[in-house]
Amino acid sequence: MDPLDIVSDLHNIKPVYQPIVSAIKHDVIGYEVLGRYHNEGSWMSLGPFFHDKEVPDEFKVEVDQYLLKIAMREMLQSNMEGNLFINRNAKQLMVNDGEDLLQTLLLFEQKGFSMNRIVIEVTEHDFDEEFEVLSHLLQYYKTYGIQIAVDHVGAKSSNIDRIRQLEPHILKIDTTIIRNQNAEGFHDVMYSLSMLARRIGAALLFENIEDDFQLHFAWKHGGRFYQGFFLAKPSDYLVTKEALTLNLSEKISAYITREKSLVEQRLHLITQWETKVRELLPKWEGPKKVDAFIDLVKDRFHQESFRMFVCNSDGQQISSNFRKRVNSWELEPEQRGSNWAFRPYFLENVMQMKSTGKGILSDIYSDIDTKEMIRTFSVPVSNQYFLFIDIRYSFIYDHECLLI
Repeated sequence: MDPLDIVSDLHNIKPVYQPIVSAIKHDVIGYEVLGRYHNEGSWMSLGPFFHDKEVPDEFKVEVDQYLLKIAMREMLQSNMEGNLFINRNAKQLMVNDGEDLLQTLLLFEQKGFSMNRIVIEVTEHDFDEEFEVLSHLLQYYKTYGIQIAVDHVGAKSSNIDRIRQLEPHILKIDTTIIRNQNAEGFHDVMYSLSMLARRIGAALLFENIEDDFQLHFAWKHGGRFYQGFFLAKPSDYLVTKEALTLNLSEKISAYITREKSLVEQRLHLITQWETKVRELLPKWEGPKKVDAFIDLVKDRFHQESFRMFVCNSDGQQISSNFRKRVNSWELEPEQRGSNWAFRPYFLENVMQMKSTGKGILSDIYSDIDTKEMIRTFSVPVSNQYFLFIDIRYSFIYDHECLLI
């Protein structure tokens, strides 16, 4: 594929459109514009042309501009609503200070194509070079109502601060990452990205969805938009909801049913655990005999727990640690007097238990001592004292409702 052949034969290229689907309305809300080149009787992707560092940026801009004009014209002629997602790297955008793209968009705005329907996608890799210049240009585009999306988010966690500074409208996440060997670690990355998106008011768009597992992952992790072959392949036409390869409403309905079932199972376990403790509360004789009380509790949580202790409302541990090693429980009296109020949500959870009188199950987290993923069930034994029961990972693993 000779770049000169492509630039000199623009009539041999055309745009194709990959739908972007909404998790809210389950409808097509926009299209990403991709390029195809007619060569020797077949249409080939222009991806290699755009990713080739040897191709001058001016060539890429010329081809992109040609594709963009056709796409906007076709959307206007078909009266098709929705957004248009266009890919631009930093160097392309900064050719002529980004004026080529802006003038094209202004021209089509006069024809009725609103600026706020345009979404410019830049990759996170672009932040490595001339970020300040790129950031100023994108902020300038935003003043016209143009939306900004950052592609391949999470590829470089060092760029989180730059993403926060840019405040894009959309964070685009590649779901192929969850199939890599590092998929477990990606759950932690996803948590950070979800928090970042909430802080800056950005929507999450999951791309390259190719199967049910990836779609469910996207839905479960707060994806507002979906894109990929599992939903629809790139097409010469601006397809509608009816042309999608699956019924998204049915899929999401199945996810909701499954999720509700798991939540019910988890709540049932919490109720069972709370009942086990409440049945022993008549034997609670205060902090002076706290270890004797835990000695009774441990037998009721032999399958679930590997460690338990009691703290007061200030976070100070008033009991020994009861720790199960193999099949027997051992006391660790040296832990008495430790203070755990520094832990995130500790005091908030204590005050909630004090207010409601009910137990709380923590999120899944990595235990500092064992390095295993665990959860903690905490329950009040009085108005001032609270029992903490650490649930071991093997029990969590055997109960899917505790893995979410």
